[in-house]
Amino acid sequence: MTVKDLADLLRVAPAQVIKALLTNGVMATINQTIDYETAAIVASDLDFQVKEAPAPAVAAEEAPELEDPSLLVHRPPIVTIMGHVDHGKTSLLDAIRETNVTAKEAGGITQHIGAYQAEIRNQRITFLDTPGHEAFTAMRARGAQVTDVAVLVVAADDGVQPQTIEAIDHAKAAKVPIIVAINKVDKPDAHPDRVKQQLTEHNLVVEEYGGDVVAVEVSAKQKKGIEHLLEMILLVAEIQDLRANPNRPAVGAIIEAKLDKTRGPVGTVLVQNGTLKVGDFVAVGSVAGRVRAMFNDRGKPVRRADPSTPVEILGLPDVPRAGDPLRVTPDERTARARALEAQREQHQEVATPTASTSLEDIYAQIQAGSVKDLNLILKTDVQGSIDPIRSSLERLSVEEVKVRILHEGAGNITESDVLLAQASQAIILGFNVRVEPGARRAADTANVDIRLYSIIYNVIEDVQKALTGMLEPVYVEVLEGRAEVRQVFKVGKGDQIAGCMVVEGKMSRGTPARLLRRGQVVHSSQIASLKRFKDDAREVAAGFECGVGLDGFSDVQVGDIIESYRREKATP
Repeated sequence: MTVKDLADLLRVAPAQVIKALLTNGVMATINQTIDYETAAIVASDLDFQVKEAPAPAVAAEEAPELEDPSLLVHRPPIVTIMGHVDHGKTSLLDAIRETNVTAKEAGGITQHIGAYQAEIRNQRITFLDTPGHEAFTAMRARGAQVTDVAVLVVAADDGVQPQTIEAIDHAKAAKVPIIVAINKVDKPDAHPDRVKQQLTEHNLVVEEYGGDVVAVEVSAKQKKGIEHLLEMILLVAEIQDLRANPNRPAVGAIIEAKLDKTRGPVGTVLVQNGTLKVGDFVAVGSVAGRVRAMFNDRGKPVRRADPSTPVEILGLPDVPRAGDPLRVTPDERTARARALEAQREQHQEVATPTASTSLEDIYAQIQAGSVKDLNLILKTDVQGSIDPIRSSLERLSVEEVKVRILHEGAGNITESDVLLAQASQAIILGFNVRVEPGARRAADTANVDIRLYSIIYNVIEDVQKALTGMLEPVYVEVLEGRAEVRQVFKVGKGDQIAGCMVVEGKMSRGTPARLLRRGQVVHSSQIASLKRFKDDAREVAAGFECGVGLDGFSDVQVGDIIESYRREKATP
């Protein structure tokens, strides 16, 4: 509460409260906000007994509300444009934008807010100007499922490319209808029919080939086919029968957020249900505030925003995160209670990693009935390995659970793969590939299960064992000690003892060990003998010298490193 609120509550002059704050080392003006602890100390100093009022019941309001069908009205569809880099996503968005900017608006779009609305035949369409499928999936991973239709842009001269396939798989995983915009048809080397043929290989069969996927030929450069594309979007949206209730408090999601030098924290909100008005108290993730001003996609101030309308809002005390849910609350106190609850949940998420599907616990989840689909992402070294692995994995489907390959491709495991796995509760299987450093960090943070294999049979066997509850535990190596070879002694007929200095951990007799030369492993066995001077030793700690004999190896050189390790069962 503010200093004035506290003074009014205590029925004392604001100057008394400010004086008590100064005594406790807090400089505050009459309109400055203070937290509960500070207010409690001040009230106690002024001889009041303090008791914290119970927070408003937030949990009860979180239950999904059943809307009265008679209150629902049609809302504009929300469209995300996805596709391969350089296939013309931005050009297409610009073409749609320019087609819909009226002649009297000389300046066109005055500011970029990450979303805008186009209009055709008095019907509006909301476009999300996201960088691509990764942003789309990142928001989905945060729980913000905001897209109704995905427009897949494919260049007619370039055809289906790796990122096109990724975009298809990300849209399919989100269960969003796809419209294909075949761009650059004005080019002399354009082959729209070849593109349609390529799409069938990825289970996107266009209408003229007997499928249900709408394909529109466009030229963003010459602005051809734009109106037809917009009509097709409206047609697909009409089948979905998108409705919302404008006469209720707004619910939405943050698409973009930034700290503006002049305006402070600014959030772009996509209103999903209800109507957002200037003056509304809102809880946006862990941030609570009041809507002081709103601007539409043209940069003009507005007083209200209906369902499917993107607006920029001012009045938040801090910058929210993209994907954060927005809810209008009855008053400031409820907004703060909601934000506090979200803050606690965020701290809990950091403290305890999010539970994700892993092969170890898949059988228990099948038995509990919580898993109906085993979602997999498959990455291989070469394209030729994909088909045999995929067909073998899909044949493993059992009555209780179906094996679904969400995405497949040749190449290393990337952050995009981890994002899709996080959003879809999937497991990543890699065959003869490595995990890129950024992807490994993202997987550790999101608790995504990544499994690497070099033999096809092992991939199939592990998934089969997981489905039948017979998967053996995974063991990881834990480094016990490192020793540097300083001298080599010959003993007996051709045997060697390595005179070492233990530089890290400890060396123990009988433990598995490997010998590294210039960073490469040249031998793996175990420590057969360990000596301190002439006496046998069971273990030698860091900082001491010792003699190490490796089982079955007699080619040790000065400068080699001996690592001893143990194998531990990995925790799921």
